[in-house]
Amino acid sequence: MKEKIKQYTKEIVIFIVVMTIFANAVSLYKSTDLNKEPLSISNIKLLDGSIYRFTNDKPILIHFWATWCPTCKVEASNIQAISKSYNVITLAVKSGTNNEINSWLNENSYNFRTVNDNSGALSSKFKITAFPTTFIYDKDKNLVFSDVGYTSTWGLYLRMWWASI
Repeated sequence: MKEKIKQYTKEIVIFIVVMTIFANAVSLYKSTDLNKEPLSISNIKLLDGSIYRFTNDKPILIHFWATWCPTCKVEASNIQAISKSYNVITLAVKSGTNNEINSWLNENSYNFRTVNDNSGALSSKFKITAFPTTFIYDKDKNLVFSDVGYTSTWGLYLRMWWASI
């Protein structure tokens, strides 16, 4: 019995390592076509009607997601966590009206800054082809990281820390 448990544990660990390598390879491949230019947006209108102004004093994470995206739903708690410590702007792409997006956020107890990219115009500008997609810019608005697919909370914290130095 101990040998079976040992064997199953070994197989699970190998599976997790292989899937992590595969997921990172896919993310790297998918991120090759993303917009790599410095952040050119100076301000953006949030769901609540306020205007968020991008400043040159802190790094910022810009996260593209959708309410209909299963991976985005799983990753949303990671975005919520990182938004408590860093500048985060999320863009809900083709996810309905402001009221529908606000309802989804409220139902899930999320309060990160959100923009409704209902037409997909902003996601097109960033050359988004898959969701979720995350960009991290340094304080000078230069792209430091881009990631397509799920990213863990600790991965986001590590990248934001790196963008801060």
